[in-house]
Amino acid sequence: MREPAIVVDPSEAIAADRRLVASVLAGEPGAFERLVRDHQGLCWHVIDRMVRHPDDTRELCQEAFLRVHQALRQYRGERALKSWIAQVAYSVACRHLEKKRIPIAGPADDDGPDLVERMSDGVDLEDAAADHEACGLLHAAIARLPPLQRTLLTLYHLDELPIGEISQITGLAEGTIKSHLFRSRKRLRALLEPSLGVFVA
Repeated sequence: MREPAIVVDPSEAIAADRRLVASVLAGEPGAFERLVRDHQGLCWHVIDRMVRHPDDTRELCQEAFLRVHQALRQYRGERALKSWIAQVAYSVACRHLEKKRIPIAGPADDDGPDLVERMSDGVDLEDAAADHEACGLLHAAIARLPPLQRTLLTLYHLDELPIGEISQITGLAEGTIKSHLFRSRKRLRALLEPSLGVFVA
């Protein structure tokens, strides 16, 4: 299960984001480097889960932060800066896959909405494979998912972003995200059960 999140007043976080953006736009020394340092982990997660190629990921992360710098005046502080940056990263990764003609999402299955709505928001995929070897198998199984499903799982379970925030990043409806998460866990269960006897709920 997820550990209780540290509660941060959203208005304070947004205010801090606005101050950082203002510092970057004012050309204060080290401001943009701080922005990159604060958000490069999430940017890497988004792009790496989409493209699964370290060299491409490095190049696309650089492209994403270049776009962030170029478009920073468009940030209005209406939502978290990390979500805005992650949205840029997601867009860059999607364009890269489209150029390579790599499908972003896998085929839909026949799961009805009743199953999707019963999906547990408290599932911790890491708990399903606690030791080092099993954790490696888990991440290998995640790598076999389509790019979109890999990314949604990472944002939700590893970066611990709420579904509403993931919706802002990807432009997908919350119900669509829940459906992808449900299908992803179903696929992971099928991949992991033969070797681990693991049931990913």
